[in-house]
Amino acid sequence: MDLTEMIREGDELLQKALEAVLRCLEAKDSSTPACEVERLRVAAESLMQAVAEYQLRSFGGPAHTLH
Repeated sequence: MDLTEMIREGDELLQKALEAVLRCLEAKDSSTPACEVERLRVAAESLMQAVAEYQLRSFGGPAHTLH
């Protein structure tokens, strides 16, 4: 896979993560139950972690073991 492909795939993952963060922030600003806000927060955090791991792995840095 070349650099352009890695960046493109990373961009797609980053877009999903940012959309999840936005959903979480919108839920916080509404009357959404706290348990749903927390679920959205955890999902957004997980996606952001996946972005960080993808970037590390793609550019040759250390990454955690995949399970």
